[in-house]
Amino acid sequence: MFRGRKNKGITEIYKTLDERKEHLPWFKIPSHYLNGFLTVIFGGSTGVEVSTGVATAATGNMVYEKEFSARIYKRELVCAGVAAGVAVLFASPLAGWLFAIEVIAKKLRKSLFISCTVAAMVAWAFIYFFDNKTLLDYRIDSWSWYALPFFVVLSILSGGLSVYFTLLVTRMKLLFSKIPNNFLRVNIGAVTVGIMIYFFPSLYGDSYHGLKEILHDATTIPSIAILTLLILAVLKPLAASLTLGAGGDGGVFAPSIVAGAFLGLMFAICCNRYFGTHLLVLNFALVGAAATLSASIYGPFTSLVLVCSLLPNGFQLFFPILLACIIAKLFAKLLLPYNVYSYDLYLSAQHQKS
Repeated sequence: MFRGRKNKGITEIYKTLDERKEHLPWFKIPSHYLNGFLTVIFGGSTGVEVSTGVATAATGNMVYEKEFSARIYKRELVCAGVAAGVAVLFASPLAGWLFAIEVIAKKLRKSLFISCTVAAMVAWAFIYFFDNKTLLDYRIDSWSWYALPFFVVLSILSGGLSVYFTLLVTRMKLLFSKIPNNFLRVNIGAVTVGIMIYFFPSLYGDSYHGLKEILHDATTIPSIAILTLLILAVLKPLAASLTLGAGGDGGVFAPSIVAGAFLGLMFAICCNRYFGTHLLVLNFALVGAAATLSASIYGPFTSLVLVCSLLPNGFQLFFPILLACIIAKLFAKLLLPYNVYSYDLYLSAQHQKS
């Protein structure tokens, strides 16, 4: 249906921006929407955020190719599409704006500021009239300076988790690319991920439903198994990597958020149980989610606003989440000087040369 053109996620946007002759064709819009939707609803352990982002970027690229604006504004139109798509997905115009500027454009000039701001404002209108509910319906009570050292430790652990995820994604894609048979490649990934989901249903799809259930258990059942949370934090990146390697359409947004939240829950419960602390597990779940996402995409401010927007009063954790996002990104960059997107591009280029 889509001319044999594989969907490669955010790297497609980077290529179309960096290589002026490489355009996102119009069929990337239905391709990413359809494939991303089918991947997630049938259990592929990833999210629709990146699929939506690339589809909306392709919309901006279509406008550029029709010459509705000056030819120098390709980056502006593509980034405007991404800003609107991410904004509506997370019901946060600011998160969409920051993602387009911080992660996609990686620069800020007057024309980019105007285009992304207009896109975010239009997205805000859609959110206001159609979908203004937050993903989680919990409320933050407070946070204490006493917990700050624990937030720092969690930030470092989250940075390590993101590097583990980045290496898994890139290695799995290279490994699966060496399997020439399409049927065999897809089904190896499908069966493996299916077995993992059979034993751990929280790994199904984007896992937001599983995260909600575990958050409810963690806040009501003090004896929730630490080992289970550790296994989920380790397996979610693996399941996502297998999904993407086998040909599933998606990205690292949902897996990073969910795996980081599991890690934060496990860390807080472990400290409370074995060190006599009184850490608020919900706070640590959110900090872990934001820190892991920040280290995965190298977007601390995007991650800050996005995770704060997951709850009605999430911005009460503004300072600890900001601190965690910066520390996690710096630590991940120290371990691996590439984020998951740029490292994927780098390895793909090396693979083509060889």
